[in-house]
Amino acid sequence: MSAITQQFLTEQLEIGDQLLFGRDKMLEPQDLPGRYGRVVRAVDHLLQIMACESVLAGGWAVWHHGYLGRITQDIDIVLPAERIEEFIQAAAVSGFNVLPRQPGRWPKVRHKETDVKVDILPEGARPGTVSKPAPTTIPHPSQLGAQGGRLHYVRLSSLVELKLAAGRAKDDADVVEIIRVHPEQIDPIRQHLTTVHADYVQAFDLLVERAREQRDE
Repeated sequence: MSAITQQFLTEQLEIGDQLLFGRDKMLEPQDLPGRYGRVVRAVDHLLQIMACESVLAGGWAVWHHGYLGRITQDIDIVLPAERIEEFIQAAAVSGFNVLPRQPGRWPKVRHKETDVKVDILPEGARPGTVSKPAPTTIPHPSQLGAQGGRLHYVRLSSLVELKLAAGRAKDDADVVEIIRVHPEQIDPIRQHLTTVHADYVQAFDLLVERAREQRDE
């Protein structure tokens, strides 16, 4: 085993302990431990310069909303469509590398100091898979819980919306865990989804049943 691999594993164990035992104090993305918190603060710096709104989605939002076993290696942020190129240009001169964009893929940058990738979810882009694209597009960050030039976690109902739009097995699993943690939020989440798309309501109802079956096992 190489020294780098050993260092990485040690760091992940330390971060896991901090996430587990410091959960009650980590209320905002800026409170994330280690390199992840440093990347959030670096993104904040760019957002403040641009006076741009954004939210933190993806695995860290799932963790924040109660699925404590969900630790991810990347940072996922939603940006307004018209601000993405400006963000990338600012990132390129502020401690990030702009990664080559693959055809059909969304933009990514990499924080040089920490080697953490920041995946950009563009407003107006269509999630889903090639065989099953989502029936809706990604909303503006202001509709997802953004407040000012600082990263905030995407609100719970919108996180479920984004997960259902992505439509992958791991996203369904995230929704099941969220339901198990927040059974009291089933009705509010479902009500939100009725304002978005009927397909999401149907998918959510199936995942609610799955969560209840797992609870009864």
